Amino acid sequence: MKTYHFPVVVEIDEDGIYIVSCPMFKACHADGATVDEALVALTEVVEMCLEE
Repeated sequence: MKTYHFPVVVEIDEDGIYIVSCPMFKACHADGATVDEALVALTEVVEMCLEE
C-alpha cells in the first residue's frame, strides 16, 4: 500500500460540523461531527479521486 501526503483544509461551520477539503482535487470535500470523523470520510473521497 502506497502512502500519499496531501494538504487538507479544516473548517467548522455555524452548526459545529467540521468541513474538510483537499485543494489538490476539484470537489474533494467531506464533513463530520469531529475532525477525526471528517478526515476518515475525506480519506475515502481522496481514494475515489485517485482511482479516476
